[in-house]
Amino acid sequence: MADDHKKPEGHADEALPQVDFTTFVLSLSHSALMHLGEAPSETGELEFNLPLARQTIDLVGMLEEKTKGNLTGDEERLVAQILFDLRMRYVERSKMK
Repeated sequence: MADDHKKPEGHADEALPQVDFTTFVLSLSHSALMHLGEAPSETGELEFNLPLARQTIDLVGMLEEKTKGNLTGDEERLVAQILFDLRMRYVERSKMK
């Protein structure tokens, strides 16, 4: 019974990076880039899913709107730069469709 809370075999203690606002936004950005076919997925494959890319970009836009006035200057600039970049890439990709 003492082993009920034991981790499954084969799963090493992997230290996950600390999640803060910056890493969260960068994670969303990478997800959008994957859906735009500009970054490999976890399998190493390139995928192209314009609707999912758009949804992820919209999520970053919503975060920008809802956190207005609550971010540091660096965080505000990061979100603005990421949104600009992703939106431009989205426009270019949607022209290729």
